[in-house]
Amino acid sequence: MKENSNSQLPIADSQLDDYILKHIDPESDYLHRLWRATQLHLLYGRMASGHLQGRLLKMLVGMIRPKLVLEIGTYSGYSGLCIAEGLEEGAHLHTIEINDEQEDFTLPWFQDSPYADRITMHIGDALEVIPKLGLQFDMAFIDGDKRRYVDYYEMVMTHLNSGGYILADNTLWDGHVVDEASKDAQTEGIRHFNDLVAADTRVEKVILPLRDGLTIIHKK
Repeated sequence: MKENSNSQLPIADSQLDDYILKHIDPESDYLHRLWRATQLHLLYGRMASGHLQGRLLKMLVGMIRPKLVLEIGTYSGYSGLCIAEGLEEGAHLHTIEINDEQEDFTLPWFQDSPYADRITMHIGDALEVIPKLGLQFDMAFIDGDKRRYVDYYEMVMTHLNSGGYILADNTLWDGHVVDEASKDAQTEGIRHFNDLVAADTRVEKVILPLRDGLTIIHKK
């Protein structure tokens, strides 16, 4: 809850969320149908990026103008479609999903979208797939296993062009990063990642308190 500075009455976060969504670019019908299908048919539907973060991803891609983008953690494909929407002609997204059971749900959403020719989906462990691609990327979106964020980061840094950007999702982890009682492996993985990035002189970095935390990292 947030305080209203004039009346001192609390404002529900849901009210602010609704207000924000009404004052940004609308969610396309295709993305909305994907969001609904994700909630209905997949476990942990909350993991999908959703309207607000999706519009931010699309805009950041348009600002950075990458030629090659890497995504770790495809899930239902919502974030991948938003990234692909922002790509310029000739640019491409390689998205990696470790759960092979996810392919049957997600791949048709890519194939039936207006951006099918901009997206290649890989099934496998990102730490094994990335070196085999033999590519250097201009931008990466990390949204995979939180326990392995440090490993993903170091792998991506070796395959990221100078001046490139990394976006890392869930870096506030529902506030668990500042809860001393939270000792689970995922929370510790995020903490180690945040500490590593904060101390890494190779990059500039900022954490946005958007949804579950989004860290923007710029490789010098």
